[in-house]
Amino acid sequence: MKTKAVRFYGKNDLRLEEFELPEVHDDAVIMKVISDSVCMSTYKESKKGTDHVRVPNDIAENPIIIGHEFSGVIVKAGKNLKERFPEGTMVAAYPPGLGTSGDLGYAKTTIGGDSTYSYLEGNDLVNWHLVPEKYPSFYEVSATEPLFCVISGFNSMMHQIDGTHTVVMGPKENGNVIIMGGCGPMGIVATDYALVMEPKPKRVVVTDVNQTRIDRVKSMIRPENAAKNGIELIFVNTKDLEDEKQYLLDLTDGEGYDDVMVFAPVRSVAETGNRIMAKNGCMNLFAGPVDPNFSADINLYDCHYRGTKILGSSGGTREDYMFALKIMKEGKVNLAHMLTHIGGLDSVIETTKNLPSIPGGKKLIYTQISLPLTAIDEFAEKGKTDPLFAKLAEICARYGGLWNREAEDYLLEHAPKI
Repeated sequence: MKTKAVRFYGKNDLRLEEFELPEVHDDAVIMKVISDSVCMSTYKESKKGTDHVRVPNDIAENPIIIGHEFSGVIVKAGKNLKERFPEGTMVAAYPPGLGTSGDLGYAKTTIGGDSTYSYLEGNDLVNWHLVPEKYPSFYEVSATEPLFCVISGFNSMMHQIDGTHTVVMGPKENGNVIIMGGCGPMGIVATDYALVMEPKPKRVVVTDVNQTRIDRVKSMIRPENAAKNGIELIFVNTKDLEDEKQYLLDLTDGEGYDDVMVFAPVRSVAETGNRIMAKNGCMNLFAGPVDPNFSADINLYDCHYRGTKILGSSGGTREDYMFALKIMKEGKVNLAHMLTHIGGLDSVIETTKNLPSIPGGKKLIYTQISLPLTAIDEFAEKGKTDPLFAKLAEICARYGGLWNREAEDYLLEHAPKI
């Protein structure tokens, strides 16, 4: 079977190509990829090439398929996998985990999110990487990967019990949480999750420097709804604050923040986060910097005398991913909140290479179709000349301007095939 896929040959060298997949043997499957959301990690991967810790050194000769936030259906399975993966089974692809290498989207030559069809062999690998189940939609499966990373990030937080060497993992119960640079795609997911996670915080503060982005997120994740769950949700534009540190501390009555999540790899943001931690607070540099020498000034006095801790997290455990799938299916978070653009497989290369400069939230790719990357809020304007976008605009309007299962079904049926 032939596939079309975006393959990675080296720094900034991405190519949309067609090639033949291996024949399916007893311990192999072929999946039809339906959706893949574009991750900032893939942009970083494309910029660094073989300098990236997860990318093999031989990609110039053996290019890999990019994309690790994907979903699809099984179209063929070998006899040893037919019972677990019958034809037509919907599957989620388990993304890269903590400290792993050789993963989907980074090191595989026959499977990846940005392909029409993917091939995976080996009973253990297939069962490890593909999670078969009936899911609400393909886009929600793709968007579960960011949720999985966020869940792992919160689970990585640590707080030491006074007078002991015991460390309690996870966010502090009834604590103060701050999500810095929190109105981008990952920050939106973190905000959504922080309002339903256990243990429950008493206060969640979300910062950004763009008022338009703040207003958009605030219109979807409303403080009054958070209050019904006993959580105070506060949005802050820090751009013009005369004394950002003091302003943020005052929101906690001087207590400081028990859990600081930094979603922008910006030195000044990290430094502020470090300086507003509560006693025994923890800061997670969630946003991965591209620069290997990225650094910032930290308060070592507080580290010594007030027990503050700094860590970073990337990916997560399989348990984190399965929990993310569970709460996605239960509808506890609305993953459509972060999606702002839709595109086809032929828009992947340009989108990936320019991801930081494209405004808005998460970019969702449908790999079976040909479609330029298009903002959801531009559907109505494009619909004046294109009936496909006119119908999509009409559908999304019924869902508060958000992407949804009905729009997904219509797009997959009516958009031009790749």
